[in-house]
Order: sequence, then C-alpha cells, then structure tokens
Amino acid sequence: MRKLMTAALGLVAMAAAAQEKGRMEVHDMGSWKLHVYYSNDVMNDASYIVEGRDSIVTMEQPLFKDNAAEFDAYAAKTGKPVAARITDYHMGGTADHDVLMAEGMGAFSKGPVYGGMMQGFAKTFGDAMVSLPTGKVTEAPFGSTRAIVGVTFSFSHGAATDFPAASILIGGKAYLTHWAPAKAHPSHLQISSPQAIDAEIAEAKRAQESGATLFIGSHGGAAKADAVAFKTAYLGKMKETLASSPTPEAFVEAMKSAYPGLPGEEGLPELAKALFKK
Repeated sequence: MRKLMTAALGLVAMAAAAQEKGRMEVHDMGSWKLHVYYSNDVMNDASYIVEGRDSIVTMEQPLFKDNAAEFDAYAAKTGKPVAARITDYHMGGTADHDVLMAEGMGAFSKGPVYGGMMQGFAKTFGDAMVSLPTGKVTEAPFGSTRAIVGVTFSFSHGAATDFPAASILIGGKAYLTHWAPAKAHPSHLQISSPQAIDAEIAEAKRAQESGATLFIGSHGGAAKADAVAFKTAYLGKMKETLASSPTPEAFVEAMKSAYPGLPGEEGLPELAKALFKK
C-alpha cells in the first residue's frame, strides 16, 4: 500500500499545473436524483450529490479549491441544506463540517500511509489544494444501512486490496466503488499486484449482484452495467495473460493484441511492471 501511495504522488507531481474546471451531469433515479461532478483534475476524481426531496448528501467532495468552489456553488443552487457529507475513499473540501466514513477509515486517513499521501499532495499542489478536513468523523459499520434524505446508503467492504473504505449501494440503484468501471485498461494504481486482480474481480461480481443500474467511482464518474461486465471479462483475460506471459513486455503485447485500440494503452508498461514485481 505504501508503494502504491508513493506511485500516486509521483503521478500527480508530473501534472501539478492549474486544474481545469469540472462539469456536472444529472441522473434521475425516481424519487431522488444523483448529480455527478467530473472534476477534470489530474487524478480524474469524481464527486456526487444525492438529492432528496428536502435536502442533499454530498459524497467525495473535491480536493482542489477551484473544483470545490464550483461544486459548492452548484450544491447551493439546489436550494436544499446538506444533511450529511460522506467521505469514502477521498478526503476533500469538507472543511470543519462533520463527515460520515466507513468503519476504520477515519483512523486510516490520519495514519502514516493515507495521512502521508495527503501531506505529500499538500506539498505538491500547495495553495491549489483545499485545507485538510477538521470536522468530527462518524463511522458507519460494514454491513449497515443508513437512511438519509429519504435514500438508503448501504456500506459493504470494498476491494480487499484497497483502502479500508466501503462500496456503497445508494437507494438500491447506484453502486459506489473506488474506481468506476470503464472500458479501458486500468491504471497500475488500481491493479498494483496479481492479488489485486482477484480482489477486483470479486468486487466487480459483487457490483453485478447488487441490483444497481448505475455504477460510480471516486475516480472516473458514472457507468452502466455493460462497463461492469466488460471489467469482469477484462480482468479474467488479464489474469490468464499474466499466467502465460514470461516477461512484462510479452504481457503488454498480449494485452494490446487482445484489446486493440482500447483507451489507456499507454499505461500498460507501468501496469506490467507492477504485476511482475517480486
């Protein structure tokens, strides 16, 4: 995990230039709405607003000041008070407001791995980044469900090789994980070891069995069920290819051949390096 955080710091350090503004899209989920904020920042972060009849819940608030201001202004335009702020995988601009986290994530966020990563981000991005949150943390046990703004939030364990945060099923219809499923080669920050392949396959299967129709992530945004099916099949192919490839170079070529023109191809060498590391 520490090596993964070091890699993350190296990645963002290469692109510490000014952040682009984000964009919003809205999904009507019946009795509630899901607002998806694409930050367009270097880490491809996404933030969310769950809008109930009388109030809203924010999730994964943005890390950078420009994005945070844009997100907060959009939330204010709903004309509804914030009933809760959920910080799952990403600490962001919740300032001194109380936050809800998954069981164990509060302590982990202050520990040497995650806390060290946030301190590194602060050094890299300086004044462009929001101040670290100082609000009271309440934790939701794994296996628990909370009803907020008339919408249920069910907390379950995320991928076994990831942070001790949660996959959250929202209103029985939207499934939040750390990385949104995408029809693309994954980053080496997501699949950082052979064990992570199995962990992500198991998580993808849980997502498919959740009954959700929309699949969202702290990185990426929103996707439909076909993206989850693609992810499951892709990871199976990755596992098979890794077992049959004698070298990282052979693995890269085999994955290119299996998925010609698939986005993210430029990241395959780093992915191979992580998978072949002993």
